[in-house]
Amino acid sequence: MRNISSQHANYNNVSKALTYLIKHHDQQPSLTQLSQAVGVSDFHLQRTFTEWAGLSPKQFLQYITKENAKLQLREHNVASAALECGLSGSSRLHDLMIRCEAVTPGEYRQLGKGLSICYGIHSCPFGYCFIALTHRGVCKLAFFDEAQERRKILQELKDDWPEAKILHDDSATQKVFAQIFTPSPNKQQAINIMLKGRPFQIKVWEALLNIKGGELYSYQQVANSINQPSSVRAVASAIARNQVAYLIPCHRVIRSTGVLNNYRWGGQRKAAMIGWESCCNARSQDFIASPK
Repeated sequence: MRNISSQHANYNNVSKALTYLIKHHDQQPSLTQLSQAVGVSDFHLQRTFTEWAGLSPKQFLQYITKENAKLQLREHNVASAALECGLSGSSRLHDLMIRCEAVTPGEYRQLGKGLSICYGIHSCPFGYCFIALTHRGVCKLAFFDEAQERRKILQELKDDWPEAKILHDDSATQKVFAQIFTPSPNKQQAINIMLKGRPFQIKVWEALLNIKGGELYSYQQVANSINQPSSVRAVASAIARNQVAYLIPCHRVIRSTGVLNNYRWGGQRKAAMIGWESCCNARSQDFIASPK
């Protein structure tokens, strides 16, 4: 795996590049135009972007265009997707095992009374990662860039669990962070997530686990998959309330128009995740197809 610290350092420039690519993708900007927009040399941007994504900016661009997104929406049919928690497609070259456990109605009403939650801050390929962990699993995962955003995420955690004991302990969350972002293909362990939400919300979040890395679905397709075709607005609302980013892949749901936006942790970050996962899948398929 590539070094995570260097990935995060590169993400700052990659994010700027993505902003420009998304805005000007119809013009197919050259590397020189892109590097000027970011404020670095052609050589530095090409090296930085390729180190982060595994592909050049031009190759990456094809994965984040509306045309490509709409093509994926036509190809994938989630109407037959099973609504079981289990294998969730990841952004790496193999899958993570995700096990979901919802809080009981009684626990929901107690607002976390008697519950201990530790949270940690880590550097990852998509900026800084905020992970909150209970003895039953991850209860929050979010991304941020600035200290102000970090304080907002922490306040969200406190608002969700006002009676819980919340402690900052990076070492306590390091192991699960490594499982998520530097998983071992030879030793796979399940990642537990603890969900707090209404039954409909949990049903939607469970459905998202069936969307594999590199695939995109519309809000309507997700609604169809849970046999609620007329509940698109409610589905969108539930997706927006997802507290466990990335593991519950709400970033893989887009508008039917192919626009990659409406992500609570930033539109550029959503595009970065979608493109990064597509690149990983492309490299994986090339590897599998290559003769020994």
